[in-house]
Amino acid sequence: MRFVTARIGEYETAGVVSEQEQIIDLKQAQFAMKNEVSIPETVSGIIEQGAEVMVEIKKVVEWASHQKESKTNGIYSLSDRDVRLMAPIPQPPKNVLCIGKNYADHAAEMGAENLPSHPIVFTKAPTTIIGQEEEIDPHKEVTSELDYEGEIGVVIGRRGRGISKEEAMDYIFGYTLINDVTARDLQQNHKQFFLGKSLDTSCPMGPYIVHKDAVSHPDKLELITKVNGEVRQKGNTSQLIFDIPTLIHILSKGMTLEPGDVIATGTPAGVGKGFTPPKFLQPGDEIEITVNEIGTLINRIKK
Repeated sequence: MRFVTARIGEYETAGVVSEQEQIIDLKQAQFAMKNEVSIPETVSGIIEQGAEVMVEIKKVVEWASHQKESKTNGIYSLSDRDVRLMAPIPQPPKNVLCIGKNYADHAAEMGAENLPSHPIVFTKAPTTIIGQEEEIDPHKEVTSELDYEGEIGVVIGRRGRGISKEEAMDYIFGYTLINDVTARDLQQNHKQFFLGKSLDTSCPMGPYIVHKDAVSHPDKLELITKVNGEVRQKGNTSQLIFDIPTLIHILSKGMTLEPGDVIATGTPAGVGKGFTPPKFLQPGDEIEITVNEIGTLINRIKK
């Protein structure tokens, strides 16, 4: 299932995108189905409740698949003018956890002489998060070196600490896409990542969280990033220096991971800074990040 946070008219709700490319407003559809509501109104709430609510959601989605598209049934077309996809988790429980230089080719293009022996971990503030088709602020007053980084995000589904590699995949709810937009000059000037990574609108996320049951081989996901239609990045999770179970294991050693936490797993080679001369983002540029099993995240730099 593909979970979304959708703004429908004046309110936001948790939904599922059906095989017919329609949005099912889960609360409204459940009410139409059985005249009661128990499904949380946010994706974060659904993740928090875990397996119990998933049983009910599957029933609602199955019921909706046999109904006509209508507001009464809570079924909307993705092309409906009153419907807009937000980031699937607009406000995660903590900063987005990010892994730097987790592809060997990207580490090399950024000047690293050796591969990291431990994951490079930094975070992005929650105020960076935007959704599908929302515009990225170029922040011309603070940076002239805005860059893109296409990444796969892992969404945690269970609270845990001291998670073993063998159990790590059991703690995942699903997968999403992230553009780790970075101000390279700020990153360099401040000798750390946080400010350069945390400008407002610098974490496009979505368009969906695809439940882990629909992703059979998370260790073999191909990621492609295009800028204005030109392929800039092409990588595969099989190339990660620290794979997903290892990241969950290391991050949880002394820090509790919570439902709704998001881990950005790193970006492959092909970022703007890696070109000679660099290809930094300009107003009007469109960035498109695709993983076939997860979807396509599209955003533009505001003119």
